[in-house]
Amino acid sequence: MSALVRWEHRLYPGRLSQLARVRADLARNLRGSDPDLVDTLTLVASELFANCVKYTDFGKPGGEVLRALSLPGPATLRAGLTDSGGGGGVPRIPHQRTTDEWDWAEGASAACSWWRTRPRWGHHRCAPWADLGTHVWAELSVDPAAVPPALRAHAFAG
Repeated sequence: MSALVRWEHRLYPGRLSQLARVRADLARNLRGSDPDLVDTLTLVASELFANCVKYTDFGKPGGEVLRALSLPGPATLRAGLTDSGGGGGVPRIPHQRTTDEWDWAEGASAACSWWRTRPRWGHHRCAPWADLGTHVWAELSVDPAAVPPALRAHAFAG
């Protein structure tokens, strides 16, 4: 396996009704991977997608969300989602919250636990002078031995 694998980017209409499609595409792209990893990434990507929908064209019809997926190294899986802008805001960094604030805001969900135990995430504005959206990414640790051996440097979405 190459140390760098990139899946073809996916573009979705910026509507919550697309969430099932986002999840199905992730499951298909990661077929053969550790099921717990796929479940965790699906949960994280679902949260990121829902947040992107909120900021995509500030809820106006016609906005889109772009999904990126890659293995930037042999032990890291990265998912990123980009809203199409118009919201003018950036996400609040999760580690700025206390445990009590997380419990109050999110409940005792698996996503909350994931963010607290694996705080590798970030965001950046895409062309801030034009408000072309915000890209938010999250990284998960991967056992290199558990990565499907058939992956190529560029994996088409299929």
